[in-house]
Amino acid sequence: MAGSVLHNMILKLNGHNEDSEMDFELKFLLSLSIKKRFELMSRKTLEITRLLHKNGHRKSFKILKRA
Repeated sequence: MAGSVLHNMILKLNGHNEDSEMDFELKFLLSLSIKKRFELMSRKTLEITRLLHKNGHRKSFKILKRA
């Protein structure tokens, strides 16, 4: 399945089915090259950063270590 092209596929379900959604997402990600996966991750990171900034959250979340 890793060599398949799933870029233009759309998942259609009659109802909510988490297992089918997860399988679809995993198959899609496996169809991407590593370079494409990192490009997708970078684009999504920028998208989330812009949305946070637009909605008044200027700084990204930080993970704090407990002492």
